[in-house]
Amino acid sequence: MKYEVIEEDGFNFIEAGEGEPLVLLHGLMGELSNWEPAIDYFKEKYHVLVPILPIYDLPLLTLGVKSLSKYVHKFIKYKKLGQVVLVGNSLGGHVGLVVTAAHQESVKALVLTGSSGLYENAFGGSFPRRESYDYIREKVEFTFYDPATATKELVDEVYKSVNERSRVIRILALAKSAIRHNMAKELSKITIPVSLIWGKQDKVTPPDVAEEFHQLLPNSELNWVDKCGHAPMMEQPEVFNAYLSTFLDRILLK
Repeated sequence: MKYEVIEEDGFNFIEAGEGEPLVLLHGLMGELSNWEPAIDYFKEKYHVLVPILPIYDLPLLTLGVKSLSKYVHKFIKYKKLGQVVLVGNSLGGHVGLVVTAAHQESVKALVLTGSSGLYENAFGGSFPRRESYDYIREKVEFTFYDPATATKELVDEVYKSVNERSRVIRILALAKSAIRHNMAKELSKITIPVSLIWGKQDKVTPPDVAEEFHQLLPNSELNWVDKCGHAPMMEQPEVFNAYLSTFLDRILLK
């Protein structure tokens, strides 16, 4: 990771650029490096911030989508960002939805890519066996259209996470929280602009999930990324950045 993580008053985050604030939210097994191509691209024009979600730091009893969304809202207030554009992948998208539903006045627009909140097929339907590196590699590859996107570095990081018992417990708690916290009934209340940027071959949150989000979110657009799985900003960064840039131009530069 080429960007320095800033530690400040209980928050850990990456910050780059100036302009309208973009807050990028990573997924449950996501690393900050997942957003590197987006940071590189958007820091020339926007104030880009990537907070580390405190998945391994919050008290286990309170750990869930709601507690992470409260953390993100506190971060926005702490940085005095005013209205932000939230961009979330996977669990990060779900957190973004909860923040928006509770604090729509703080969110100018929302971008969801492979977001949970309606349905997700985590780890291809089963939780990984901790002892098997090959099994972990197979499940990380399941995330992408092109298995080569699952680099050894990425697989090593996930393998490390699921082989620490305290981390596994937290990952399971959060995954269950995400499944319980279905957003279907709340989405009609989110009236700000929403861009859905979705991998056509996403097996974790399949295309029909994107279609349902599009149907339920009253002010949404749906953009497909071909030959792409669950993380378009990693697998097809040029296409993802182009869609996001067009959306930002439309909503911010009116």
